[in-house]
Amino acid sequence: METKNAELGGFNPELLKALHILTRDGQLNQDSRRKLKQVKHLLQFITPLLDQLKAQGVADIALVDHGAGKSYLGFMLWNAWFAEHGGEVYGIEIREALVTQSQALAEQFGFAGMRFLNTPAHDALGSSELPARIDVVTALHACDSATDDAISFGLARKASHIVVVPCCQAEVASVLRAHKAEAMQKSVLSELWRHPLHTREFGAQITNVMRCLRLEASGYKVSVTELVGWEHSMKNELIVASRHPDVAKGKARVRLAAIIEEIGLKDVAGRFAVAN
Repeated sequence: METKNAELGGFNPELLKALHILTRDGQLNQDSRRKLKQVKHLLQFITPLLDQLKAQGVADIALVDHGAGKSYLGFMLWNAWFAEHGGEVYGIEIREALVTQSQALAEQFGFAGMRFLNTPAHDALGSSELPARIDVVTALHACDSATDDAISFGLARKASHIVVVPCCQAEVASVLRAHKAEAMQKSVLSELWRHPLHTREFGAQITNVMRCLRLEASGYKVSVTELVGWEHSMKNELIVASRHPDVAKGKARVRLAAIIEEIGLKDVAGRFAVAN
């Protein structure tokens, strides 16, 4: 017996089978149930933003999904919103086989407004295959600096909304590790990352803190919440940023610079450059 449609959230069961979220006989296994729950919950944050843009009169909304992987998010966004309202969804993915697979799947289901680019996230900004105006940028579990590349892309294109769920944040932790002896002499706060486990966890935490400050310093209102319960995913922090003319950019800019100086993160300061 196929899984009940209520659990599928109204998504096309045949699409979910093609994405291997459902088995051939229409069932969910434990892993795919977690994956479906994550994407469904993320859509609850993204679709109101799309509705808001449409209500503001934005025509042909363009969304770019960085680190798209198998494009679960893009396909389900199309199924849930774009199929009815129109617009374009672009998936950015470095693995050519997944890009080819996603293109074939979009053709199979007649999703004419979906496009897939085989390029690293940091090269997407210069791509002639993307429109000049990008309204929404997403990145679901884009690893380490790929999340920052997605944010950089969104800032450069002045996207109305940037929605990211970071993953596998190792670069800042490696910098903390390299300068640990110096930090221990400088400040008692270095106790926060003295032990290796704390180095890893604090590195991930401070990375997201600086991402939020970067976005605020670039003129975005930012909210941070859990995507789903921790039992479903340990990579669970959802950052939603929306451009807003009343954001006090100066305070965030000063605090971001102070954190970089205090904690000794000048080696990666370029990752957190603020948009003008």
